[in-house]
Amino acid sequence: MEPKSAHSPHSTQTGSAFAPTHWTLVRRSRGRTPEARAALAELCAAYYQPVFRFLHREGRIEDAARELAQEFFAHVLSGGGLGGAAPAKGRFRSFLLGAVKHFLADRRDRERAAKRGLGLAPESLDAPPPGEMDTAPGLEIADASALPPDSVFDRAWALAIIDRALAALRREFEAAGRGAHFAILKAWLAGGELALSQSEAARQLGLSEGAVKVAVHRLRKRFRELVRAEIAQTVGDNADVDAELRYLVEVLAQA
Repeated sequence: MEPKSAHSPHSTQTGSAFAPTHWTLVRRSRGRTPEARAALAELCAAYYQPVFRFLHREGRIEDAARELAQEFFAHVLSGGGLGGAAPAKGRFRSFLLGAVKHFLADRRDRERAAKRGLGLAPESLDAPPPGEMDTAPGLEIADASALPPDSVFDRAWALAIIDRALAALRREFEAAGRGAHFAILKAWLAGGELALSQSEAARQLGLSEGAVKVAVHRLRKRFRELVRAEIAQTVGDNADVDAELRYLVEVLAQA
């Protein structure tokens, strides 16, 4: 399909319009077929960073958080993680965060039960025994001014949404033969100081400055559409999309 305009490619074949939604992937992920495992693997790849960031922010060193995230997704891939997920239950990010917490609680229970079976007194997984100093290398002390773990998860989810929307937008431009345009114009999708003026961008692209202004406007509009489409994939009701979009903006604005 041809783009709608020379400066605003909208090839639906390369965007997310025909991509399976996250809830579709959840439904496909049930069962033991190769297709189900492929759908689960795609979900795990999409949500690895939010899960890892949540586990890391809880106070684990980075390597331990990565290992635990991999253990969680291995649990999901083995058929133990997403069976109860459904659009009617609300936002997928909320379900997944609950699944991670449930996984951690089960893991703690198993470890404590194993200690009792060996005749050992249960110990906290998070603190050293009384009177002892924990001198393990790499120990991280939580920063009271930092975001709590749940907020870190949501922020990583928001960044993942943005990344997927940017990737879809880049594919649209590349499919239309305008990858170089995207490489230059994408700077106007982010806030902050720009290293390039619109007049310089016009010179590099061989366009008038007015054409660049129009291209930037269309780029931002299409980006918002793709972000909205990504969010729509993760909620159970279209009425929740606007609220979830506002929440995404809110969490990205947090320090």
